[in-house]
Amino acid sequence: MTPLETIDHTTLTHLADAGSLRSAHAIGQVGGWSVVVRYGTYRRVLAASRSKQVRLFKKLETLVAYLAGVGITQFDVDAAEFNAKSPQRIQRPDRSAALQRAHQAAAYDNYFREAVQAAQEDPAPGIPHEQAQTLFAAKRAELLKRTGKAN
Repeated sequence: MTPLETIDHTTLTHLADAGSLRSAHAIGQVGGWSVVVRYGTYRRVLAASRSKQVRLFKKLETLVAYLAGVGITQFDVDAAEFNAKSPQRIQRPDRSAALQRAHQAAAYDNYFREAVQAAQEDPAPGIPHEQAQTLFAAKRAELLKRTGKAN
């Protein structure tokens, strides 16, 4: 059997809203349930939005709720290949790295906000504007003198 092309959530929703779906099938397999839909002469399997791989629902109840949310209330169930006691789990090693990056970003955000708050609350007076202009005018003149571009 040749692999089916995929369909995304948005397209499936538009087809369901338009009443263009001929049928929907929940297909049991190792690791969960997939959805195959028919519209016109096409058969497509639902893909996950990010990975574009076949979307698997771990529980049939979750799949039923998803399809109802899309507007599909009648569908066939094929449990021939489903194995409820399968030791295989769907693992997402990329999620660990993403979660770690999110924690690092949150920690840096907290550090940065605290540093800004501390700077705003610093009781030490700043340098007056005129004094800063004089200081940087002297530095600028020195640099121009060194480069030979002084007037």
